[in-house]
Amino acid sequence: MGLNDEVGVKDFGCQPKNMKNPRQGGFRATYFIFAMMGLDNIGFVANMVSMVLYFSFIMHFDLSGSATTTTNFLGTTFLLTLVGGFISDTYMTHLNTCVLFGGIQLLGYMLLIIQSRYHKLQPEPCGETTCVHGTKALLFYASIWLVALGGGGIRGSIPALGAGQFNDKHPEERKQIATFFNLFLLSITIGASIGVTFVVYVSSHLGWDKGFSISMSCAFVGLVCLALGKPFYRVRVPGESPLLKVLQVLVVTVKNWRVDVPNSDELYELRDRKSLSNGELIPHSNQFRLLDKAAVLPKGTEAGKWRVCSVTQVEEVKILTRMMPILLSTILMNTCFAQLQTFSVQQGTIMNTHIHRFDVPSASIPVIPLVFMSLLIPVYEFALVPILRKITGHPNGITYLQRVGVGLVLSAISMGIAGIIEVKRKHEFIHHNHRISLFWLSFHYAIFGIADMFTFGGLLEFFYKEAPAGMRSLSTSFSWLSLSIGFFLSTAFVELINLVTGKLSKSKTGWLEGRDMNKNHLERFYWFLAVLSILNFVNYVFWAKWYKYKTDVPIDEEMLLKSSQARGADQSLSATTSSMSFISKNQEQEEDQRKNEVK
Repeated sequence: MGLNDEVGVKDFGCQPKNMKNPRQGGFRATYFIFAMMGLDNIGFVANMVSMVLYFSFIMHFDLSGSATTTTNFLGTTFLLTLVGGFISDTYMTHLNTCVLFGGIQLLGYMLLIIQSRYHKLQPEPCGETTCVHGTKALLFYASIWLVALGGGGIRGSIPALGAGQFNDKHPEERKQIATFFNLFLLSITIGASIGVTFVVYVSSHLGWDKGFSISMSCAFVGLVCLALGKPFYRVRVPGESPLLKVLQVLVVTVKNWRVDVPNSDELYELRDRKSLSNGELIPHSNQFRLLDKAAVLPKGTEAGKWRVCSVTQVEEVKILTRMMPILLSTILMNTCFAQLQTFSVQQGTIMNTHIHRFDVPSASIPVIPLVFMSLLIPVYEFALVPILRKITGHPNGITYLQRVGVGLVLSAISMGIAGIIEVKRKHEFIHHNHRISLFWLSFHYAIFGIADMFTFGGLLEFFYKEAPAGMRSLSTSFSWLSLSIGFFLSTAFVELINLVTGKLSKSKTGWLEGRDMNKNHLERFYWFLAVLSILNFVNYVFWAKWYKYKTDVPIDEEMLLKSSQARGADQSLSATTSSMSFISKNQEQEEDQRKNEVK
């Protein structure tokens, strides 16, 4: 049996090129995953865009209270993806982790259905920021946090389950990983499109309990679809805790604080296959040399955990460290995204929502960017990528970091347009007593949808391919972590903006305070985010130029280790003397990576 042919055999991302069971892996296995994500997101995304209305009209939060509660709920959901990623890397298989958290999500939906069904379990209007207290508050927060825990755990483990169906050491299958992430995003958008139209309409017109019931039913069917694919999955067995490995490097580095770092040839490294948990060596790099102290074995000391770490283990920590600036540079975009789930939806409630005799729920307006994404993702994957591939020579058309950069620019444009639309809406209402059409919001929604297609897909692929083999679930969770921090940052911005502008304005009222949006200054908040987004893009370009793609080296090809080290030194020298753009630099680094794979 090969290194990872079946369940029960450790794979850690190191699949043999010749799979012994042709039924397992490939796109056949991912169809079940696409079905699950499409069904689950019917309810999940519908709740993302409509929860602010549920909090406002049923739970009776005020304008900013419902917005911040929504962003806190979504921020917690995406933060908990780290829990799902950690568990699936360490204690359970990806599949079992998804099933476990899927059950938790179903329990949360059941509690939401109960509270939204019975008026006695809902708070009465009180005119304060929040009216939820006592046992009603306990039921309310228990339900939304169970949904958050379940939804977050699923999203922390399922991307790695899908991408793990392809052998990333094989050039052809490695290219298919990029296709998988594009189709993965497409399945999410198709499910979300159904959710923000059908489910949101049911919630708004027929009752919230019925909307939550549909969400729960779709999530359950999705779990069944995922389980039916078990015979076709390549399933990896969990290994050593990735967080423990990181902690070991940090602890040993502190222990060896006074030790001088020798030449890289003298650093400690494991050389036999049995000793390596992931079956591969990672060549030494000159970045973050301080961490190399963990790979120094003092004289007279026997090797052991918490005494010395291998070069590969240290390099794994370096890889995660290198990823952090990229992660942090995408947070502000997700803060902008949070406004589309909160204030933009609230704008829609005081606009003209009718198309002839049909009343469009304001929370359904996100269907516009979702439709754009559903149409553009296949065009991007099957038309644009082949053209770009011929121009750039890159197997994915453009690099992950280029995709992310395009999205960051578009998000800044989206916020600028959102501010202009709000100015028009207020002017028409205040001066002409006229409510403009809800579909004016479609301009910035559509642009942001395209931005999200570029950025989120690029981040998922980036964090999966660049991660150490045994940390891929945790690493892909970083894409969702960026969303989480972005939503929490939105909450902080709203509170800070209200605090500062409330003290500076003559009326002593903050830009976003109160329940009347016609007296607020939401447009200024949008423009504030647009300016920050431009500055953030400049920051992102700096870190994208600085980033170096990793190069994995299989242990049975140790001759490549020396050549990779030499190439790494050449790249380091080039980085200090070249003024090339981050686009060209990233392409060169990935070209080196592909050459190494071919060798």
